Amino acid sequence: MTEQLRTTMKVQRAIHNLTQADLAELTGITRKSINAIEMGHMVPSTLLALKLAKALQVTVETLFFIEEMGE
Repeated sequence: MTEQLRTTMKVQRAIHNLTQADLAELTGITRKSINAIEMGHMVPSTLLALKLAKALQVTVETLFFIEEMGE
């Protein structure tokens, strides 16, 4: 899951022309924390994941690349 998160964050930041500092400001955390997530050294809390998804204009499912499981 962490690899998908790292990739999605970087791609979405590029799409929205955001730097790590920009994303940090939008989410209320430090640029170092954004970098740690993108490097796979930190997994965001549920609240932070929601803030990241909102700032990147994607769903949490998209951010973590969660596919619906068939029943």
